[in-house]
Amino acid sequence: MTRNADIHHNWTKYAAWFAALLLFAMLLASCGSNDGTNSGSSGGDNAGQQTADDGGSPANADAAGSEADSGEHAAADAGKETVYPLTVTDKTGTAITLERAPERVVMLGPSDTEIVFAIGAGSLAVGADEYSNYPPEAAELPRVGDMNTNIEAVASLNPDLVLGSASMNAAAVDALRQLGITVYASDPQTLEETIAHIEQVGVLLNHQAGAEAVAAEMRAAIQYVADKVKDAEPLSVYLEFSPGWTVGSGTFLDELVKLAGGVNISADQSGWFEVDSEAVIQRNPEVIIYPEIEGVDILGEILSRPGWDQIEAVKNDRVHAVTNDPLVRVGPRLTDGLKEIAAAIHPDLFP
Repeated sequence: MTRNADIHHNWTKYAAWFAALLLFAMLLASCGSNDGTNSGSSGGDNAGQQTADDGGSPANADAAGSEADSGEHAAADAGKETVYPLTVTDKTGTAITLERAPERVVMLGPSDTEIVFAIGAGSLAVGADEYSNYPPEAAELPRVGDMNTNIEAVASLNPDLVLGSASMNAAAVDALRQLGITVYASDPQTLEETIAHIEQVGVLLNHQAGAEAVAAEMRAAIQYVADKVKDAEPLSVYLEFSPGWTVGSGTFLDELVKLAGGVNISADQSGWFEVDSEAVIQRNPEVIIYPEIEGVDILGEILSRPGWDQIEAVKNDRVHAVTNDPLVRVGPRLTDGLKEIAAAIHPDLFP
């Protein structure tokens, strides 16, 4: 029994650390290349065909585009019906055409799964990846792999549209397209790009009103936080999003810290990188934030580092856990992550 208990304990420990490593990989992928090389033009302006792309405006007269930094456009206002055939150009520069409204949709990542359900299109979902755990209904969907997509499983579901990441799912996107399966690949880098992607999915699935409602709610949440912190003194923040890893400028997590009334102490570097323990001590953050990951003791690691007991955040008990998934998924709950960060930095303003 003792041996079995040890095996179970070790398995739980390794599974938890694998989950943390997975989170790190997903975050790196979600912040993929942003050098503009993936931009492309849409297909031609065919008669009777609605078009939208990452760099131009919709051709259909009924469509009023909503542009974000990513170049994604929603092809119509809330309440408008999507006109099919619809041609769009995704983040890979590939023009795809939907002849009719999709009826069978597969999502290769949890962010897109959350988006599909949030805009009211959950009835169209026929498959999702292993990590799509929200909303609870998503748990009932057939699984199509984890970070390594099971191409055969996707194909067996006979989807008329697959939603995936241009960075994390790049190999799967190519493989599925070789089978003639329509894939729309995205790669939002900022909060506003995330909102624009939600609007775009609403266009693709002919659920524009639902997408616009989600977008409006998210923008309202951003404004709510901005109004709350506008007169507050910015506090220095250290964010450890995965054990031993922090985040710099050019990332959506850095953006969330700024919007929440904080100053990221690692913003002088860009991207995602390993913790420089001495640099954190020298910069002496007033607040430390980390995500709760089941089975991973990030707090214990933070508090056990030599010299960190002298950091202001530790001395003043300003080390705060936030919910993991809303913080790291580029979907409708990202503004929930923003509000949690804001409450951690300025608890007096968010009772």
